[in-house]
Amino acid sequence: MSAGVAAAANSSLFFSSPNPPPPQPSTSQQIPNLPPKPKSLLQNHPLYLPAHANLSLQFKEKILCLEIMGVDSGKALSLNPSLHTASLHSLHSIISFLQSKGIHQKDMPKILGMCPKILTSNIKTDLIPVFNFLTHDLKVPNSNFRKVINKCPRLLVSSVRDQLKPALFYLQRLGFRDLEALACQDSVLLVSSVEKTLIPKLEFLVGLGFSRGEAVGMVLRCPGLFTFSVENNFRPKFEYFEKEMEGKLEELKEFPQYFAFSLDKRIKPRHTEVVQSGARVSLPLMLKSTDKEFRELIRPGGG
Repeated sequence: MSAGVAAAANSSLFFSSPNPPPPQPSTSQQIPNLPPKPKSLLQNHPLYLPAHANLSLQFKEKILCLEIMGVDSGKALSLNPSLHTASLHSLHSIISFLQSKGIHQKDMPKILGMCPKILTSNIKTDLIPVFNFLTHDLKVPNSNFRKVINKCPRLLVSSVRDQLKPALFYLQRLGFRDLEALACQDSVLLVSSVEKTLIPKLEFLVGLGFSRGEAVGMVLRCPGLFTFSVENNFRPKFEYFEKEMEGKLEELKEFPQYFAFSLDKRIKPRHTEVVQSGARVSLPLMLKSTDKEFRELIRPGGG
């Protein structure tokens, strides 16, 4: 870091002590109940610690480096305590490595903000294996690294051996064949636990009454099903579909995207309007149509 930046890091702009109290007026001029002087914005910053007046220059430079990149240093240090002892050289090495893979400077706030652990990764044992996985296992061309990493920064903090390869193997066994879609659209599935996330959600669908083959077919058509919460999504939406809509499993098998729509903002209000209108509207049309199209569908003679 340049001497100018170092000086800025050490200046009162970034690490000043609390504002000194104003000069006390004479006894005859004292104003009772004088309100306290407002604290500066810096005093409210999570890194402002008045007791630590002797923070090392390198630590201050490190914080300034993160802030200049657009990364919330307080959040980053909280989520990744190892940053406290990481050297500036190691941080610069990580940034340079990511840039060599096509990641732009403007991408850093999002990527490092979501996964500050990247900043203390080992380039040789942690990061290079991920890019090798993208190249050899997912067939991602170098020109697409940026797109893939921006889509799912968690790839960079996932173990290739313990996470990425097992997830890819499981998904391919289920029938996921489009590697480009897995890399660029559904990469969150690769960082999901096979045992704790993917298998339980598939089994929940089977538990609703679908055969395993039907459940697999549903997730192949709508991979997002693997990202939905059982308690906050699947269960309440299925209960409404079964009890209030009196729907059939066949409808969900053909339109698994039903689970992707908001229960309170889309499913319930539209179903209520369909019932009140007396129109007959298929599940996909009821949910996928625009507001204008939906009004036309439930208009007398329009369904």
